[in-house]
Amino acid sequence: MIVYILFIIGFILLIKGADWLVAGSASIAKKYNVSDLVIGLTIVSMGTSMPELIVNILASTSGASEIAIGNVIGSNIANVLLILGVAAIIFPLTIKESTVFSEIPYSIIALLLVAFAANAPIFNPDYELLISRLDGFIFLFFFGLFMVYIVKLAREGRADMVEDAPDEILPMGKSILFVLLGMAGLFLGGKWVVDGAVQIAKTFELSENMIGLTVVAIGTSLPELVTSAMAAYKKNTDIAVANVIGSNIFNLLWVLGVSAVISPMTYLTAINADIVVLIVATFLIIFSLMTGRAKNQIGKPTGILFLAAYVGYLVFVVMRG
Repeated sequence: MIVYILFIIGFILLIKGADWLVAGSASIAKKYNVSDLVIGLTIVSMGTSMPELIVNILASTSGASEIAIGNVIGSNIANVLLILGVAAIIFPLTIKESTVFSEIPYSIIALLLVAFAANAPIFNPDYELLISRLDGFIFLFFFGLFMVYIVKLAREGRADMVEDAPDEILPMGKSILFVLLGMAGLFLGGKWVVDGAVQIAKTFELSENMIGLTVVAIGTSLPELVTSAMAAYKKNTDIAVANVIGSNIFNLLWVLGVSAVISPMTYLTAINADIVVLIVATFLIIFSLMTGRAKNQIGKPTGILFLAAYVGYLVFVVMRG
């Protein structure tokens, strides 16, 4: 029973830990005159992806690679269908052309890169399917290219400020305390979530992959959900969309990259079906922008469609077992 209680508390610690870490580190950055723009595109973006990273590191090092990979793919599907769906229902999401022609295609490239790296050994039956350390370094290289692109956007002033950057500078002692509390919360929360997920899978005879794709994925996506929902409520639609697309790229290249470098992860061919779902969901964004009533906009009807698709996906995962 205690494992399940800690499982729930773990999610709370993951969310609060990411929030504390962002608040503390962003405040320190502002103290040294780092712009809100750069803070938003780096610290805040990484902060919302931190729960996935911590869960993945702990899962992969404890041998629960199914949870680790399922967490990333499941989180990205939740980002597109659940979070964009909720945000679009709250307020129509207008997407900039730079996002349509740059960030979204890059997220698709990142996804295809992960799919190819994981399935490459399938052409040689003597090798086990896995995401190796070499794959991890390749992911991190492409993540570095994405960060170069972000810095270029920042210098050209074409990216938007991210609202989560603090308006005031906290005292240095308080900022450091927030960073330490955030790190502690992320570590403990991640450990309890992974332990709880493994225990749930064993108790109910469910696959770790299914738990990672559903419960863990939704839980670690809560920071993105809150950020995008609040941004849509305040009509900051660029933030709502950029948060989702940016988070997906971070998860695929940074989270999986770091996890694989620490410990190679066994890959199940069943996950290919979920990757196909993610590819279709990402292309659905582009399709909805091309066919919507307003140019480059995801409206309420499309948001409802996204949510319905996500419910259908969850049913598919549960039935698959």
